[in-house]
Amino acid sequence: MKTLLNQLPKLANEKHKENKKFFAKLKKKPPKNLDTLMQNWHNEVFSTTDCLQCANCCKTTGPLFTNKDIERIAKYSRLKPGKFIENYLFLDEDNDYVLQKLPCPFLGEDNFCSIYNVRPKACSEFPHTNRKKFQQITNLTLKNVAICPAAFQVVEKMKKELSK
Repeated sequence: MKTLLNQLPKLANEKHKENKKFFAKLKKKPPKNLDTLMQNWHNEVFSTTDCLQCANCCKTTGPLFTNKDIERIAKYSRLKPGKFIENYLFLDEDNDYVLQKLPCPFLGEDNFCSIYNVRPKACSEFPHTNRKKFQQITNLTLKNVAICPAAFQVVEKMKKELSK
């Protein structure tokens, strides 16, 4: 995992054009069973992935926080939503709430999340490789393969299997 994580930015950059071209084809004519295939590849890769050994997503990117996320996490943290926002979030150029700073302030040195049970929806769904209608989020996936070693592996498996 460490080796792949260290090489990930370079590998993702090298594969970017290839992935973009592959995803363009996929968008035009996705297999009828793509959701099932993606779920299987996702499960296969994540059966041998220990996110606690990596936590690169928490160290390098921040999730979007929905109003529901803010209310849930604020309640769990015993803060009023406004105080939670003031302490941890800001509105970005797209008018979305995001973290003020990285790495995520809820990430411990042991890579455990202190709000794991109430974490934002974007965190619980990351890296979105098992999402339905996967072909609709290929731009997001292009970004995620540079962050998440497991997403990189899922995409490589997908390209290999669908190019047969």
